[in-house]
Amino acid sequence: HRSFKFIVLTFEKTTVPRLQASGESNTSAPPDDLLAPTRTGALGTTSFPAAFMRHDVADLERFPEEGAIWLSVESIRKLSPDSHSIVEFLTPLDANILTKMSKQPLLGEQIVGSWNIRLGRELHMTDDSPMFKLAPSDSRLPLFEGKMIHQFKVDHADPKYWLEESEARRRLLPRDEEDTGQELWYQSPRLAFREIARNTDARTLIAAILPPTVLANHKLTLVSISGSNNVPELSAYLLGVWNSFVFDFVARQRVTTNVSMFTIHQLPLPRLPVFDINVQKIVRRAARLTCTTPAYDRYVKVFGLRDHSDGTTDPAERARLRAELDGLVAHLYGLTEDEFAHILSSFPLVAEPVKIAAQNAFRDVQRGLLS
Repeated sequence: HRSFKFIVLTFEKTTVPRLQASGESNTSAPPDDLLAPTRTGALGTTSFPAAFMRHDVADLERFPEEGAIWLSVESIRKLSPDSHSIVEFLTPLDANILTKMSKQPLLGEQIVGSWNIRLGRELHMTDDSPMFKLAPSDSRLPLFEGKMIHQFKVDHADPKYWLEESEARRRLLPRDEEDTGQELWYQSPRLAFREIARNTDARTLIAAILPPTVLANHKLTLVSISGSNNVPELSAYLLGVWNSFVFDFVARQRVTTNVSMFTIHQLPLPRLPVFDINVQKIVRRAARLTCTTPAYDRYVKVFGLRDHSDGTTDPAERARLRAELDGLVAHLYGLTEDEFAHILSSFPLVAEPVKIAAQNAFRDVQRGLLS
């Protein structure tokens, strides 16, 4: 039936054959199943052919001579160290690109001596609903939902709910900690991404930096960064990479209807220091796309901006900056022009001029034209 996926697997275990020990009980198989002839060389399956999204049973007769994508066990472990999930690749080039990108550390890895991320949520739409108000006031903070943000934008929709700041502070403070007016997380810009997403949409991973003094519901996952004093710059770096076609391409391999914390932890990203020249190029562009209102003015100087007027709301300028970000991120992962073109072709709902601009920016980076 078209609504069901089937899989046929043949694997040989890599466990060294052995005899059953005296007195040992094997409930899964007769004792003789543990007896195997001595083998030489590599034991077990180290690579295998695969084919995905097939609709014709006759494909089995031609497999693996036709249409097979060869995957190694080592690459599967690298791409998904926690669950050993197998990504459904459409072409061998998809597998090659993802294998190349997987040389970078996964976001969930805690690396000593480097910056690391932690993901969390703030308010729940059901559990915290008694605090929600339907009208704004000077003492209330807006509640941001996933649908209110888009890539580099936080005004995609108007707030529906507000909370009294005093009540919200009591909810957000650690238990038994007194409110002495200390600055809480919501009072600083925070990187966030939408949980609800589909790999068939124009874009799947949607991230933005929330302005200070807004609250977030549980459909917005918040990102905190440890191991560095340059949190605003690293947030802008992550934002620029996450909203790129290249990173979105990787995310789409793992997403069906939502971007979970587990999904983000399994994605590879260059863990570069903030002073790296390539990081700084991404940070400056992501900051100009983000800091477009006075709400960000306290923080823009770390990006080398005077105030929000150095940000840009001009559609043509924003399109140029986004294309440059896409070109920079593609080079960050060491992709070739053909590989980048293949990634762009996997976004059928994106307008062709947007893809052409990204390809041109890729060439500009190659020629050293972007500072």
